[in-house]
Amino acid sequence: MVCFRLSPVPGAGLVLLCLVLGAVSSYALELNLTDSEKATCLYAKWQMNFTIRYETTNKNYKTVTISDFSTATYNGSTCGDHQNGTKIAVRFGSGFSWIVNFTKDGSTYLIDGISFSYNSGDNRTFPDAKDKGILTIHDPVRYRVPLNNIFRCNSLSTLEKDDVTQYYWDVHVQAFVQNGTVSTKEFLCEKDQPSTTVPPVIPTTTRSPTTTPVPKEKPEVGSYSVNNSNGTCLLATMGLQLNITHEKVATIININPNTTDFTGTCHPQAALLRLNSSNIKFLDFVFAVKNGNRFYLKEVNVSLYLVNGSVFSIANNNLSYWDAPLGSSYMCNKEQTVSVSGAFQINTFDLRVQPFNVMEGKYSTAQDCSADDDNFLVPIAVGAALAGVLILVLLAYFIGLKRHHAGYEQF
Repeated sequence: MVCFRLSPVPGAGLVLLCLVLGAVSSYALELNLTDSEKATCLYAKWQMNFTIRYETTNKNYKTVTISDFSTATYNGSTCGDHQNGTKIAVRFGSGFSWIVNFTKDGSTYLIDGISFSYNSGDNRTFPDAKDKGILTIHDPVRYRVPLNNIFRCNSLSTLEKDDVTQYYWDVHVQAFVQNGTVSTKEFLCEKDQPSTTVPPVIPTTTRSPTTTPVPKEKPEVGSYSVNNSNGTCLLATMGLQLNITHEKVATIININPNTTDFTGTCHPQAALLRLNSSNIKFLDFVFAVKNGNRFYLKEVNVSLYLVNGSVFSIANNNLSYWDAPLGSSYMCNKEQTVSVSGAFQINTFDLRVQPFNVMEGKYSTAQDCSADDDNFLVPIAVGAALAGVLILVLLAYFIGLKRHHAGYEQF
């Protein structure tokens, strides 16, 4: 028996369905797979969507986001036996399928591989597609989890292969459930584990000493946005200049927004803006919510082609930039530097971003980066004032002491 439950955001209630699932992108998929004795053998709850880049008949490229699973069926999901392995199978739309296989290995089990198939011949989803047919992407994940542990990864995770990017978040899964009871012991993915060794990178406008002088021309300012079923959910306006040091050779790239494609995703606790062009495979800006009331730039991932044909890739998910209250935007007209690593920095110009709570496709009131400078100057000003008061007190004391001493001499 296979039952699935849609879990909307807290407080919105639950809807239980069997075999047929109706959902929108803000809902989680939840699967409770039972064996012939009606005991739970596999439990999974997760959210996902996909972006697919394809070539058109005009030799241009388009990107589509797949997030509607309202027509999904789950035939083929199985607990497994001696002949067949354990797997989750989700089929939806016109020729779309998503399959995850699990295998047991001693005292552990493997999230063995993920396969995603799509039909580029579906004209509604892929208008003007040059190549039509069923295409399959397979990722050999091979993620190992101890038996009787539930794997948890609330953080946004991505799998990229060829022209497909898969996004997963709020993932909870346990295969080979023992005695029909889902474990309460969690095995965390790396991104969910607390960081103890890598300190967060503090924003600074000081350029890395390895960076060559900035070109005379500033990069052109581009406007980027991300949409979901509710309309525009992310806005970004900025000029971007990439500073790369690879094998002791420094390279500076000004991003041209006129030749740059963009896509992304929006979720309650995380948002993604992805840029790509002919020489940039992807440049990801990942935003997160902290303390329930502020957002910030948490992660930057980049993979691009250098002039010599080699691929340069860097990722850092422990950043702390562009901090502002939820419901507002972050703005900085002066040049800033996002230091992703010693070999990769991003200079931003005329920056404004709002990754959450966009209303009517417009920016909300901005928190300016100059406020950070003001916060830095306040303690300096207070310290200077206190020092001035102390000097005045000391002068008054010495003047009074001198007069008092002069009075004694006169007597």
